[in-house]
Amino acid sequence: MPPNATPRLRFREMSTDDLEEMASLLGDPRVMEHYPHPKDREEAAEWIDRNQRRYATDGFGLWIIETHDGEFLGDCGLTWQKLHSSVELEVGYHVKTSAQNLGFATEAAAACRDFADNHALTSRLVSIIHRDNRPSKRVAAKIGMHLDHTLRHSSQVHLVYAIDL
Repeated sequence: MPPNATPRLRFREMSTDDLEEMASLLGDPRVMEHYPHPKDREEAAEWIDRNQRRYATDGFGLWIIETHDGEFLGDCGLTWQKLHSSVELEVGYHVKTSAQNLGFATEAAAACRDFADNHALTSRLVSIIHRDNRPSKRVAAKIGMHLDHTLRHSSQVHLVYAIDL
């Protein structure tokens, strides 16, 4: 069950019908700038499959975010991530380039933060962010997260932002 709709967004589970949009999103070099590489169509299909498994096992994952009119904007949601010495619940988000800098990532991430809090999924929510990804750092700050030097990711180029719920 995805988060409640926000004033501009609604959430829904990913399906194989989303492959075109997800392949375009995850294949966009600007969206994936801080990943090792943009994803190809097969990797996008695996992304959808992995999130469908998360819905079944965890009850959550990354959801499609779209306007109330049904325009695809990207994905946002919650996934378990392994840090250096713990497993933490992460809020993650990807917004298509034409919809960036309009507050959609912040609105979606805040809804996912509230979903995790309202469903008592964890006592701390994190976001693992590449040290050069200033837009994602701003989103994390806007939803109340702070850089947490006590949490470390195995990659030296990633920082961990966190908020207690």
